[in-house]
Amino acid sequence: MVNNCSNSGCGKPLHYLREGRIFIFDASVGAGEPGAKRSRRLEHYWLCGGCSETMMMVQDGQGRIRIMSKPTIAMETEETAPVVASMLAS
Repeated sequence: MVNNCSNSGCGKPLHYLREGRIFIFDASVGAGEPGAKRSRRLEHYWLCGGCSETMMMVQDGQGRIRIMSKPTIAMETEETAPVVASMLAS
């Protein structure tokens, strides 16, 4: 069960799901043999509203889960928006 923000620098307690973001990752454990059954296990993580504005959680190829900064997509969108608007106005 998720009780606190997954950001170790924050740790805000989870009271309501209306704030922040839940991340679900597949942490399945299985034998390395082909055709062997895998035991499926999902792990849940939560970032509070403040942390989820600037951070996200990712799982790497080895299955490790970590927190990283969100890419700056908003800044790129703001720069290209006037160009698109001027093209539509023509």
